[in-house]
Amino acid sequence: MAGSTPSVGVLALQGDVREHLAALAAAGVEAAQVRRPEELAAVDGLVVPGGESTTMSKLAALFGLLEPLRARVREGLPVYGTCAGMILLAEKILDPRSGQETVGGIDMIVRRNAFGRQNESFEAAVDVEGVDGGPVEGVFIRAPWVESVGGAVNVLAEHGGHVVAVRQGNALATSFHPELTGDHRMHRLFADMVRSAA
Repeated sequence: MAGSTPSVGVLALQGDVREHLAALAAAGVEAAQVRRPEELAAVDGLVVPGGESTTMSKLAALFGLLEPLRARVREGLPVYGTCAGMILLAEKILDPRSGQETVGGIDMIVRRNAFGRQNESFEAAVDVEGVDGGPVEGVFIRAPWVESVGGAVNVLAEHGGHVVAVRQGNALATSFHPELTGDHRMHRLFADMVRSAA
């Protein structure tokens, strides 16, 4: 880690990578794209962005990243998954597509597209435990929700009676996209997790 500024990667296989890179930079960390195992090995934390979870898992396997990702998450690499990233960090998907795999890291079961299809996307104010300054504006786009969690998982937020933000150790996940709002508090929370782990 160069000086006191940690390096946080964004899994850059598919999805809203640029927005996360900008939000991480605003949160005071070095942000880098991760597409190869050697790039993954060089970062202190990783964001798994929104996108299409089935495509992302297949591309991760194709690029030789799936097993290194699983290994680093098991070893305690701080990781933050948004939307599709939440699905990839789940131990189990309730309704997986054929061939869909997860990285794991959070003892939860998620339901894909739980809040509806693309045309049912919405924004909502979400109170997130550990985030000061009032509710976070959550952008929900074909968003999953968490059906159930294990005993080691902290539920950080709910919306409409459904769990939409969780943390287990160094792993954080949200159903919504904080990178699309200009509010960088979720990324600052994650940056603090990365600094603490380092």
